[in-house]
Amino acid sequence: MKGFVFGKFYPFHIGHQKMIEFALEKGSVTVLVCAEEKEIIDGNIRKEWIRETFRNNKNLKVKVFKYTENNFPNTSVSDWEISKIWSEVFKEYFKDEDFLVTSEEYGEMLSMIMDIDHFMFDENRESIQISASEIRENLFENWNYLPLSVQKYFALKVVFLGTESTGKTVMTNNLSEYFKANKVSEAGRDLISDSKEFDFNDLEKVYTEHANRIENVDYRESFLTLIDTDIHTTKSYSEFIFGRKLSIPEEIIEKNKADLYLYSTKDAEYIQDGTRLEIDARNKLDESHRNILKENEIDFLEISGSWDEREKMAVENIKNLILRRQMMFKN
Repeated sequence: MKGFVFGKFYPFHIGHQKMIEFALEKGSVTVLVCAEEKEIIDGNIRKEWIRETFRNNKNLKVKVFKYTENNFPNTSVSDWEISKIWSEVFKEYFKDEDFLVTSEEYGEMLSMIMDIDHFMFDENRESIQISASEIRENLFENWNYLPLSVQKYFALKVVFLGTESTGKTVMTNNLSEYFKANKVSEAGRDLISDSKEFDFNDLEKVYTEHANRIENVDYRESFLTLIDTDIHTTKSYSEFIFGRKLSIPEEIIEKNKADLYLYSTKDAEYIQDGTRLEIDARNKLDESHRNILKENEIDFLEISGSWDEREKMAVENIKNLILRRQMMFKN
């Protein structure tokens, strides 16, 4: 048997996933993503969420239908006239299908109009008690209802930058506890014990390991990841210490991209633990870091003052980032 499932999947959640799994028990399935032109997340992104979630299933296909609500009324309404309008779309996309799966009354209407079978899935939302509208209303409180492919899309990454001894590691550790966030520790400090003694070739090991740490974050644990330094710091050390530019693979750069960069200013209390640069060199490194960020068109926010003041500024900026992402569906 061949069937189809349709919906906005705005966003795709585990209720949708369970419905598609239910449909796949009946035969091969095509999923149609119905994307209205004013919606802020493109239909092809939603398509990829579904494809990634079912990447090992060869019986599933995903297509996108882009439309305007002026021409096609709300599909969540169970109405004979609306069902007739949408049935014309489905007849174009699904010429050989003999069943459809929905969790709504209009599924019965469509099946009668199209003369195909209809299988109802969890009409009363007893299996998965969530809706896409509830997720849009509060994305992060409903985080666990999102498949991993969707979590990766919405996850937030914050990087702490700055020259040596400006509190990056302490803030990463403290604020990961405060926000119950994922944490990525600085690979350089683990692989290079003394910032005054290392080879140029060590830098490739650093940026590779650091990118792997970012890649291996478990987004199911938290929507927020705090990262202690990133690829720009490694680039800066390369030019500052060796006078050579690093050639970084594009995939490494992509993994390092973040939503917020917080730069801790150099006027912090300097703590020399014997492995750090001398204070004059440390302050010149600050200039190098800033130049690299400027060259790479990285916008950052400065945090300064006492250690407590820096953490408070960081908390405020991270909360603002979370709030902006929460509001994305309301704009």
